[in-house]
Amino acid sequence: MAVIIADSNKVLKSERNSEDVWVFAEQMEGKLASVTLELIGAARKLASKLEVKVCAVLLGDKVETIIHELFVHGVDTVYVIDDEVFHFYRAETYNRAFCYLIDKYKPEILLMGATTTGRDLAGAVATAIKTGLTADCTQLDIDLEKRILLASRPAFGGNIMATIVCEKHRPQMATVRPRVMPMPEPKVNKTGAIIRETFKIEEKSLRTWVLEIIKEQSENTKLEDAKIIVCGGRGVQNQEGFKLLQELAKVVGGIVAGSRGAVEKGLVEHKRQVGQTGQTVSPKIYFAIGISGAIQHTVGIQGAETIVCINTDSECEMMKLATYGIQGDVFKVLPKLINSFKEVLKDISNIETKDLCTIVKEG
Repeated sequence: MAVIIADSNKVLKSERNSEDVWVFAEQMEGKLASVTLELIGAARKLASKLEVKVCAVLLGDKVETIIHELFVHGVDTVYVIDDEVFHFYRAETYNRAFCYLIDKYKPEILLMGATTTGRDLAGAVATAIKTGLTADCTQLDIDLEKRILLASRPAFGGNIMATIVCEKHRPQMATVRPRVMPMPEPKVNKTGAIIRETFKIEEKSLRTWVLEIIKEQSENTKLEDAKIIVCGGRGVQNQEGFKLLQELAKVVGGIVAGSRGAVEKGLVEHKRQVGQTGQTVSPKIYFAIGISGAIQHTVGIQGAETIVCINTDSECEMMKLATYGIQGDVFKVLPKLINSFKEVLKDISNIETKDLCTIVKEG
């Protein structure tokens, strides 16, 4: 791979005031978070309008293998600080390194994923450099006349979309929810510039140490990665109803989730909640069962390809949003639907999601 390597001590003056669009390359032990690639695609659109570069900031320990992946997905320049002190994420170390890079290179816009790490780091950085931060964005654009970022997010409980601007302070910062921005197509032969920085932090000077990482043990697919989701709302009513959802999910190879209403009733865990205050998902098929379709919920399923709604109210918002709608009592409809899928999917091991989509479309 051919790259241009710039010594940080010999960077041109113009590069020290880049006015570029930066993306935080979030990674865990050498594995890049998928939201980073989504942010690169969003950053490319913003940078094209501003006629500037897309840059990624990569902090970590032995993270050289990630650089090529950033280039092929659209990054022009990668700022790298590779040191064992950055092996694990800590707000203290990452914040200090980020503020150093921002002060030196002066980006115009900085985007981070609205993940546990991204939310923590974005707040720390924005506070330290005294700039504005728009959290949990679902849309990004540029006001070309003023050359400022238009960061939009649900507000007032999801009842409106608010567009927020930061006119006076730089960089303009925003965190973006995973699964709301399309991932850019990779260009295998794309390369870019690598700017390697050195930023030394003594481990003994830190207030926190990582003693051990305990990974969550789960046999289930993560909700945000699921291709088929069976989601229940208040209309499912009780645990007996959710047993039907679990049966449907088992038959179609999906994962069970719930709306905020279902979580509040104790019918499903919060980590399985879809919506503004839960997870943003983009499955191939989304079964919305007993869900009315409030904007607080629908903002979390904007990336769903096919939506199947089951509800007694044929005029509810979810019915209007759905690809296919079934009006009826979930306790009467679901057993019939489950039996129908069982009959069609006798050899489910050989059925792929795309085949199931065709079956759903054909009724």
